Amino acid sequence: MEGGQVDVAGALARALRRSHDIGPGEVAGLIVETGRELGLAVVDVLLADVQQRRLVSLTGRADLDIDASLAGLAYRTQQAQRESGGGRGSWIPMADGIERLGVLYAAPDRAADPAGAAERGEVLATLGALLVISKSTHDDGLVTVVRSRPMSHQAELVWAFLPPRTIGSGRVTSSAVLEPAYDVGGDAFDHSFDGDVLQMAVLDAMGHDLASGGASSIALAAFRAARRDGTHVSGGSGVAALAEVALRIEEALLRWIPNRLLTGVLARLDTVTGQLTWVNCGHPPPLLIRDGHVVPRALERTAQLPLGLGAYAEGREPRGHTVRLQPGDRVLVHTDGVTEARSPDGETFGEQRLADFVVRSMAAGQDAPEALRRLVLSLLDHQAHELRDDATILLTEWHPPH
Repeated sequence: MEGGQVDVAGALARALRRSHDIGPGEVAGLIVETGRELGLAVVDVLLADVQQRRLVSLTGRADLDIDASLAGLAYRTQQAQRESGGGRGSWIPMADGIERLGVLYAAPDRAADPAGAAERGEVLATLGALLVISKSTHDDGLVTVVRSRPMSHQAELVWAFLPPRTIGSGRVTSSAVLEPAYDVGGDAFDHSFDGDVLQMAVLDAMGHDLASGGASSIALAAFRAARRDGTHVSGGSGVAALAEVALRIEEALLRWIPNRLLTGVLARLDTVTGQLTWVNCGHPPPLLIRDGHVVPRALERTAQLPLGLGAYAEGREPRGHTVRLQPGDRVLVHTDGVTEARSPDGETFGEQRLADFVVRSMAAGQDAPEALRRLVLSLLDHQAHELRDDATILLTEWHPPH
């Protein structure tokens, strides 16, 4: 910084060069140092914990409650929040695309312009998010800091296979949650883009042990291999393609983990036309939410057999289905651990409560990631924080530009 001028480009260039050589545990230090070069006297990096309840500081400061702090408000709304009462700092969201990571706190030097410092803080938050994502693949410190307790072996296995919880484009947003985060057994989800097509899966393997985690992980691997290997998917982007993907999953289960059943919904959404294609193998039917209401039985079809029985591998393909969505439609896929969750007095959470919660959250202006975060908290409260089965929810919203 010379003559009061901040060399933003130079500071970022130096940080990027240094990022190649920093070791484990040095990410926060590099972000703080870069912040000083940008005229920010105080910088802190806070990441959301696995269950999205707390924001955990990488610099050793106190954790903050996501539902009861200004930092948490920035995380929940994905909008920067400036301190009141004479404070000069701002809480700035950190995200990878639209996947929420945490927040960055930035307070300028006394002589600096707060508005200009806020802009530099946003630049630093973007840099910080990129560094956290790139280093967390091989820095256990970044992984364990957001955990409040150890994970079971099967949970470690499943989380290693899962994609980001939220992905999206200008046409569609897909967000998912999974509980119990530290002891998940056989549930898993997947979503990914193939050009203009969003590919999705929600899976539920029988049991709650390491073999269950292995079954869902093998199913995810088979799902990805089948859809990425065009030479083995003869049906293009339609129903036949998804049926063939289901066959590949069944073959993998029978070969590697026999006698283990798995239910699932495999789906593809053409984000240009709104055509939704899906195959349901023994799973609860997806819900269609339109204009603030659940359309009764809109995506309910004749029940198909679960995967792992061998029926599909013998040539009996699962039946697929197709509908055309309307702009603004939301499709919700869940495992039975959501609707069958019981309170201490035996009351199930139920499909109606699930649908009502999502509808109310969206009506209140919450985006899909925040609606699902709050839904999981409500589900845990309903069952007194003792889930007896895995609970997974994937919510997809088609919002094409006008």
